[in-house]
Amino acid sequence: MNLIRTTIVIALTLLISCNTSTSITEAQKDQPLTHYVNTFIGTGGHGHTYPGATLPFGMMQLSPDTRLDGWDGCSGYHYTDSYIYGFSHTHLSGTGISDYGDVLLMPTNEINFNNGADGKKGYRAHFSHDNEFAEPGYYKVHLDSTNINVELTVAQRSGVHKYEFPSSENQYVILDLEHRDKVLDAKIEMISDTEIVGYRHSEAWAKDQRLYFIIKTSHSFNDVLQSPSETGMPGARRSALKFINPNNEPVYIKVGISAVDLDGARKNLEAEVLNKDFETVKKEAQQTWESQLEKIVIEGDDLDKKTNFYSALYHTMLAPQLYQDVDGRYRGMDLEIHKTNDFNYYSVFSLWDTYRAAHPLYTIIEQDRTNDFIKTFLAKYDEGGIMPMWDLAGNYTDCMIGYHAVPVIADAYLKGLRDYDTEKAFEAMKYSATRDKFGLEAYKKYGFIPVDEESESVSKTLEYAYDDWTIAQMAKAMGKTDDYKTYIQRAQYYKNVFDPETNFMRGRFRNTWFTPFDPYEVNFNYTEANAWQYSFYVPQDISGFIELLGGKEQLEAQLDELFSAKTEISGRHQSDITGLIGQYAHGNEPSHHMAYLYNFVNKPHKTQEKVHQILTELYHNDPDGVSGNEDCGQMSAWYVLSSMGFYSVTPGSNEYIIGTPLFDKATISLESGKKFSIIAHNVSDKNKYVGYVLLNGELLDRSYIYHNEIMQGGTMEYFMTDSISRWGREKWQMPKTEIKDHIILPSPFIAKGDITFRDSTEIVLSTSEVDAKIYYALDDNDFKLYKNPFTISEDTKVKLYSEKGDLKSPELTTTFFKIDPNLSITLKSDYANQYSAGGNDALIDGIRSTKNYRTGSWQGYEDTDMIAIVDLGSEKWIESITTAFLQDQGAWIFFPTEVEYLVSKDGKQFKSVAKTKLNPSEKNSDIEIEDLQYHLKGENARYVKVIAKKLGKVPKWHVGYLMDGRSWIFVDEISIK
Repeated sequence: MNLIRTTIVIALTLLISCNTSTSITEAQKDQPLTHYVNTFIGTGGHGHTYPGATLPFGMMQLSPDTRLDGWDGCSGYHYTDSYIYGFSHTHLSGTGISDYGDVLLMPTNEINFNNGADGKKGYRAHFSHDNEFAEPGYYKVHLDSTNINVELTVAQRSGVHKYEFPSSENQYVILDLEHRDKVLDAKIEMISDTEIVGYRHSEAWAKDQRLYFIIKTSHSFNDVLQSPSETGMPGARRSALKFINPNNEPVYIKVGISAVDLDGARKNLEAEVLNKDFETVKKEAQQTWESQLEKIVIEGDDLDKKTNFYSALYHTMLAPQLYQDVDGRYRGMDLEIHKTNDFNYYSVFSLWDTYRAAHPLYTIIEQDRTNDFIKTFLAKYDEGGIMPMWDLAGNYTDCMIGYHAVPVIADAYLKGLRDYDTEKAFEAMKYSATRDKFGLEAYKKYGFIPVDEESESVSKTLEYAYDDWTIAQMAKAMGKTDDYKTYIQRAQYYKNVFDPETNFMRGRFRNTWFTPFDPYEVNFNYTEANAWQYSFYVPQDISGFIELLGGKEQLEAQLDELFSAKTEISGRHQSDITGLIGQYAHGNEPSHHMAYLYNFVNKPHKTQEKVHQILTELYHNDPDGVSGNEDCGQMSAWYVLSSMGFYSVTPGSNEYIIGTPLFDKATISLESGKKFSIIAHNVSDKNKYVGYVLLNGELLDRSYIYHNEIMQGGTMEYFMTDSISRWGREKWQMPKTEIKDHIILPSPFIAKGDITFRDSTEIVLSTSEVDAKIYYALDDNDFKLYKNPFTISEDTKVKLYSEKGDLKSPELTTTFFKIDPNLSITLKSDYANQYSAGGNDALIDGIRSTKNYRTGSWQGYEDTDMIAIVDLGSEKWIESITTAFLQDQGAWIFFPTEVEYLVSKDGKQFKSVAKTKLNPSEKNSDIEIEDLQYHLKGENARYVKVIAKKLGKVPKWHVGYLMDGRSWIFVDEISIK
């Protein structure tokens, strides 16, 4: 121990002797914790949560539906709405894509099968938030239009409606199976005058979702009036139940659901709610929630902060969702029926979001359930052939990126959670990492994903590298040395997308850097982000990242610039990028670890400042209280962990990085029976800095804590101050993630040189690795050491690799194309920067594009006509003109409405030679390339003008129509023969 460290320890020991509390106790609750939950947090803004009744990780989410479509209608409810369409039984919490809303019931006082969304009279009803109330497991509202009171409560797979009508006359309930997403098949069948059964087979985000239901009523209905069958759809999908209730008693409706069959729905109903009254079901639901929330008890005087905490804890427990009947049967990823009584089977894994904080939180407070989550992954691996990225209702959605079931398993395994087949788990993890889909083929071959081979290439390279690191850590723990070497090397592939000139992670386009480059631009190189928001994503090797940047001072400076940069973004619209502090975007997950990176450069006070700012400014006790999509618990898990004073920067490391606590006390009740208490002495908004920390009475001489230290139980004490302290600022106190084994050499890159050129282009080679030697070869010539820039003047293949000691990078090849020097193009329209296809000459470079617009090889024009003039250099005999256009309507890319070709000898007077009209507004789900060719039968001209007319606003059937969405024209090569 050096002199400085000895002095600090002595000083802190004196402080401890003076300040340690003599009566440390666990946090105590002062009232039921359910009273602190505001289920409306996140229902406004872009939170996409719902306020209705559900149980922890339950299969039924019985909630009101106020919105039928649109991005802010993903959960079915938005706080700004004033009409309720009804109450459906399945909902998603905080997602960015819509689905569910199955089996809508709506009490009313007349028969009308129109929902009213078209502005005409319908069964929807006006309501006021003044007459709306919700708490965990319970919801109630007064419907102003019909003067009906509604109450809802649930069990795991079933729920109970309570309706109070204003009179005994005209008591109807509408059952609507057409509600929200596309119905593929459905049926309603009356079994008796108190029972209805049916099913709903639908398509939305989940392309093949099946749900069965049973409805039991407290009162008889004497008729079921069904709506006429819709065109092309056999059978009715809407019914009106008229109740016989002369004494005007409350009407109770009990509903059971199943993804398996009607028998499963019936068993669920019978086992859970059939023989219980409404108040009993409600009480059991609230008791269940109270037990769940008691897993973490906090103390503090700020009511809003306590509400934010317990609402966040509540939201972490809404997904994943149980997807299994009481008899153990479930519908698997093969859409077949399976059965197990060994574990609970789940769906709705938003893994790109939740692996970062929600699942690490579960390894602390939901250990048994975490084992079941992993058993579920392995069952899905058996049923569908691979573990899911984002599964929903037995469907692979292929949504988001990475293979993040992998870090969930590795993090749990390394923390000692192993109640599953660990060998099979490792096999499934490797299989996820060894396929050839989603850019993995290129990733394995080159050590990065080229822009022109896969969309979102930078984000995928970075996320795959982290996932691979977790495989390596598990391989090491299991003694699998060969696998450890393979995956620890792959974990370093992040180095290949680091640009040392800009210090950003950038897309590699044919071994050059994708240009033009703007770190504020949101484009197809990143997933829901820009370069600012992904360039700090190396949680597995922060030491290696620091070395690339040039030292800790450079990382600190880069972080400072991140948080102080202008808040604007450019490029394509991205609704997910919200909660901005500079370019830190708390509303989206890639930013979530960044504030904690200051600890890794011995500046924990900056972590404390930023974390406190996020906790107090970006979470609020109101409907718009979440700064982005809640994302199935991830936004809330960040709050839960951070407000207790630590965060999981690198799941799989077994370390939590210390930030700053928000509450006086917090006690975690562990499943082992032990308790871990966190006490923050003198904490306040002013006292946000950590003076020092004690762990079980001993000085914690580091700015991180290990998972096992929490799980052993005990007490962690923060001593807070209003000024920056020395704690955590010494080298030995710093957290560290680093890769020291099987080091790889980053691939060199072409720092300068035009892929397409006219006369000649100068080639400059470079590498991010200091002292590495670069070797190159032209065409089929031998490799030689690169010393100086060189020039090429013909079509040329440039091969290159680097060496340093015993290390050698993969060999890469880039083809350079010479354009006819007499050929030029003038663009009369502005293309989008993120869809430049390489620049002004892209339409005459001779390089053809594929159907994947995200690779950047198409030139894109948003809501504008495309006008281009090609100069052949001299008059030539023209026989044909061809232009390629792309259509991908789901991505808002439409064929032009009209394409006109004109020719000219002087560039001033143009003659129209062809005009072709298209019908791009016709719905077509296929991705197509149209080569529009016109044969002139010979014509002398020097100039060729191409005019492609935009569609403009997207058609009414398109998802973007209600958002006033505008179409794109994507064009590639203009070929003149």
